[in-house]
Amino acid sequence: MVDVLLGLQWGDEGKGKIVDYFAGKYDVIARFQGGPNAGHTLYVNGQKVVLHTIPSGVFHANTINLVGNGVVLDPVTFKKECEKITALGIDLKSNLFIAEKTHVIVPTHRALDKASELAKGQEKIGSTLKGIGPAYMDKTGRNGIRVGDLLSADFPNIYQKLKTKHEQLLSNYGFDEDITGWEQEFFEAVEFLRSMNIVNGEYFINKLIKEGKKVLAEGAQGSMLDVDFGTYPFVTSSNTISAGVCTGLGIAPQLIKEVIGVTKAYCTRVGSGPFPTELFDETGEELRQVGHEFGATTGRPRRCGWIDLVALKYTCMLSGVTQLVMTKSDVLDSFDEVKACKAYEIEGKTTEELPFNICQAKVEPVYESFPGWTEKTAACDSYSQLPNEMKNFLSFVEQYLEAPVQFVSNGPGRDQILEKK
Repeated sequence: MVDVLLGLQWGDEGKGKIVDYFAGKYDVIARFQGGPNAGHTLYVNGQKVVLHTIPSGVFHANTINLVGNGVVLDPVTFKKECEKITALGIDLKSNLFIAEKTHVIVPTHRALDKASELAKGQEKIGSTLKGIGPAYMDKTGRNGIRVGDLLSADFPNIYQKLKTKHEQLLSNYGFDEDITGWEQEFFEAVEFLRSMNIVNGEYFINKLIKEGKKVLAEGAQGSMLDVDFGTYPFVTSSNTISAGVCTGLGIAPQLIKEVIGVTKAYCTRVGSGPFPTELFDETGEELRQVGHEFGATTGRPRRCGWIDLVALKYTCMLSGVTQLVMTKSDVLDSFDEVKACKAYEIEGKTTEELPFNICQAKVEPVYESFPGWTEKTAACDSYSQLPNEMKNFLSFVEQYLEAPVQFVSNGPGRDQILEKK
């Protein structure tokens, strides 16, 4: 049995904490796509920990964690992450595994990412400049290096061949930055990666499933950043919806059972791209400050706005979401009025569907307004204790999305999650 947990917005929905909360109920946590641009924030013994590549179940001693083949892995970032986690007393040699078909980010991928983004000028897509896009391009272009290649005696030649190709591309951009330091760090990290548990990922996970192990597939970024169905071209380079689980881990579709979608009680986005409900006023700034909306990976201020139910219903449809988790609900405690976008107005017509090219469409959100609540929901110990005004808001969301809000996160603490019985 495989359950899926993924973000339904533009990322930053708080998936790390939610996976950490659910991890104790599963035997295996598996990342199925994305790269070190992910930033899953957890609080372990009161200490903030941000995971970029390693699955969020790593702090549970009896949980197996797998980095799947759909991920692109930067050995440098991975090594640093492992060192931080090991310093917290976690034995990664016993509970962390990497699929040998996972693609590797090399230093020239990062250089290409930077050169490409600089060349776009005003049309830049807001890349995190971590080499993820170029790594996925080499994957689909059949030039990539995989983790299994690191174990090959021919690895120096494999690496040099790809580096030469990249240097030719970089010369076209006029990029001449010295990456010698990046390479030294890279090869040190490669040695570290070779010492880890590298496995034949698809056989590894299917064997565990046959043994009756419960698997939670952990997504990165958000559904509105999906390369096929997101706000293209302002998207990531992988499939962030539930369909990506099958190709990102090597499992069959019929093995997927529950699809748990995570959404904030409002909306945020980092970088460029369309954002129909974005607020440019004091309300937007208050959402940012109260919600501490600054990127876990980049530190960039996030763009903020009211919850977009049109986009959420779209992503629920794409992934077959069976239950919802709403995070940061306590942030809305600060507002006298709360809004939810229930339709778009485009060229005088009202619709509940995303347009083909939302990047060019002039979208006016149609809002449903709700009275705010004065009670501090962070102090609530059960779903039943939530203010009636918030329950009415949640009920509207459920009815619109046709999926139950089964869990409400009412604070950053690991135990601040309320289940609807």
